[in-house]
Amino acid sequence: MSLFTPYKKSELMLNNRMVMAPMTRSRTTQPGNIPNEMMATYYAQRASTGLIITEATQISDDSQGYSFTPGVYTQAQIAGWQKVTSAVHQAGGKIVNQLWHVGRVSHPVFQQGQAPIAPSAIKPTDTRVWVVDATHPEGQMLDCPIPREMTQADIDRVVADFAQAAKNALDAGFDGVEIHGGNGYLIDQFLRTNSNHRSDAYGGSPKKRIRFLLEIVAAVSAKIGVGKVGVRLAPFVTFKDMGCPEIVETILLAAKHLGELGIGYMHLSEADWDDAPQIPQSFRVGLREVFKGTIIVAGRYDVERASEIIDQGYADLVAFGRAFIANPDLPYRLQAGKPLAAFDKGPLFGGGAAGYIDYPNYQ
Repeated sequence: MSLFTPYKKSELMLNNRMVMAPMTRSRTTQPGNIPNEMMATYYAQRASTGLIITEATQISDDSQGYSFTPGVYTQAQIAGWQKVTSAVHQAGGKIVNQLWHVGRVSHPVFQQGQAPIAPSAIKPTDTRVWVVDATHPEGQMLDCPIPREMTQADIDRVVADFAQAAKNALDAGFDGVEIHGGNGYLIDQFLRTNSNHRSDAYGGSPKKRIRFLLEIVAAVSAKIGVGKVGVRLAPFVTFKDMGCPEIVETILLAAKHLGELGIGYMHLSEADWDDAPQIPQSFRVGLREVFKGTIIVAGRYDVERASEIIDQGYADLVAFGRAFIANPDLPYRLQAGKPLAAFDKGPLFGGGAAGYIDYPNYQ
């Protein structure tokens, strides 16, 4: 089947067309949100997939929205990630670092008591973040407050932070980076009319709303080379209060520009937990018309659906998420038709080895 054949294009030289999707697991060493040996084991166990995309990683100390998620902006964090990339490469895998800034999906506990930043001062409804601190030692989901509208200086700083984080990621041994522009986080907040009410060069028309994304991609590309840059977008996901009637038009415009820039790949998030809308074929056709580069899709795919979308030409690679949690040898199991193990929801976020690195390969 197409899913299990090698893929070679631009800087992507992969053993198969399966991708491990980014999944937050909150297992860093504290203090400092530092990647560790346990994380290295976790990723290396899953290195038989064509490409691993790491869990979302903070680009700066104000870009965090959940407890125990990793960063890539301190020397200790870079050194921690070097353990991960070395283990994955020794196991024969390829791995890129997903970079994010959460924007308004945060809490003052992560912001030195201040409000999070966002394109506009609009509070997201029905949106919570997981916080572990002295007041909530066992961890608790807390509502996001009203954010502070970003100034031009804020925008310039965040663009620079993405670029520096990308360089740090390559210094840590990653094969590239993925800029997280979807799922309700900062870049996605700029793309959508419901969260972006700006009247300056970054708000209003779709052309203006994609400017922040394109500035970040340009800055990151200048640092590490455009072929090592991927971008994740989520046009149909409305979780985290992200409904926008103009988002499809806006994403297609962004895709056209990203294709002209020549980025390494585009990664479409088609589901976020229970938010898994049907993707119209017209969008897939329109996207392929404006973006000729590598397309990754992620969203509850099985072998048949994955091979079908590859054979149709709408995607080149297919990412699998939660199936990788309990099945470190997922490519083998899918190709050989072996049964899949079920994961334990209890230790998904935070904790130790249990429910993280103790899932066995198929026996």
